[in-house]
Amino acid sequence: MPKCPKCDKEVYFAERVTSLGKDWHRPCLKCEKCGKTLTSGGHAEHEGKPYCNHPCYSAMFGPKGTFWQSANRPPLSLSLSPPPPPYCVDLPHLFAGFGRGGAESHTFK
Repeated sequence: MPKCPKCDKEVYFAERVTSLGKDWHRPCLKCEKCGKTLTSGGHAEHEGKPYCNHPCYSAMFGPKGTFWQSANRPPLSLSLSPPPPPYCVDLPHLFAGFGRGGAESHTFK
């Protein structure tokens, strides 16, 4: 008679749920993190232990961050306006010496 991997008691045919290549008692087949009762084949596995697909398995063993962060890129800016291109010129700084009238009032020598 097979034994349940969770409680180590005998599993009778009427109460058997087969998953991960083992026979479990229906109440014993639970997510290792949150304790949600799982169905046969409707869950994820890590190191022989059952986990619900979402959110437990994804949060614990799924990819972390985003594609941009995983590729060693700088974090995305949440600003509504895009940053200026590196070749932009600071126009107010360029015309600062021309006075109130702008370039027209400046006398060139």
